[in-house]
Amino acid sequence: MSKPELLQIGPYPEWDQAALDESYVVHKYFEADDKAALLAEVGPNIRAIATRGELGADAELIAALPKLEIIAINGVGYDAVDLDAAKARGIRVTNTPGVLTDDVADLGVALALAVSRGVVGGEAWARSGKWASEGLYPLQHKVTGKRAGVLGLGRIGFEVAKRLAAFNMEIAYSDISAKDYAPDWEFIADPVALALRSDFFFVTLSASAETRHIVNKEVIEAVGPDGILINVSRASNVDEEALLDALESGKLGSAGLDVFDGEPNINPRFVALDNVLLQPHQASGTIETRKAMGQLMRDNLTAHFAGQELPTAVI
Repeated sequence: MSKPELLQIGPYPEWDQAALDESYVVHKYFEADDKAALLAEVGPNIRAIATRGELGADAELIAALPKLEIIAINGVGYDAVDLDAAKARGIRVTNTPGVLTDDVADLGVALALAVSRGVVGGEAWARSGKWASEGLYPLQHKVTGKRAGVLGLGRIGFEVAKRLAAFNMEIAYSDISAKDYAPDWEFIADPVALALRSDFFFVTLSASAETRHIVNKEVIEAVGPDGILINVSRASNVDEEALLDALESGKLGSAGLDVFDGEPNINPRFVALDNVLLQPHQASGTIETRKAMGQLMRDNLTAHFAGQELPTAVI
């Protein structure tokens, strides 16, 4: 039996690449200098797309693949896939939820700790010799016992909140509705009200057209000049211009960010700020989790071509 032909949108680690190459005829879209020519040549035969959350698959690409049956995402986010275009053609879409939850939650809490305690600046202070020449590093801020607000109490938000509970934080959250699995935490429907009572404000909700810029100027400024905003979700959930304005003006105390508009080319205004900790979209970036994500993506592809139920279907 001939191997199904697959269009690969972005690079993967070698452990995923070798497995894909063994099971499929792989066409590397990201390596093509003339992508239109590649699609004209192989598009009529492509039955599957393998992509990443931030790369997705737009309507134009989907339209160029008349035999496309499945779009398999290596990542939890699917907002970069045109779901309407896929639904109209009966194309299945899968992602890799669950396996990256712990790592994303861990990094969210790590950002909060690092920002509040000045970990990065303190390391530079010690390494540069300023400790010896100028004395103790400036005092930072306590974490234990503070008030935490979690915007989006899904898988990742729930795990973030569980970790924060170990720091004896007062935890509240916003979501579409109150969650029966979080009886001990306060539900606050309005994100502005949540921000107003939060020392730490975590953005952990999934991205969609409805959540675009849900963290707007009003929410950001409600976190306040002493507050810390942490985003380990998607960049589109936060109004980045409003965030930069608030950080520059002091209306927001500080931020820890793993996602950005236009990444990896982030706005240079961030680089000039000393009250923001920047990360290169690496919340799920551990060897263990990336291997699990790749395996789940391939499991979805395998199940589809075997006519079996998809392990983690989006549609």
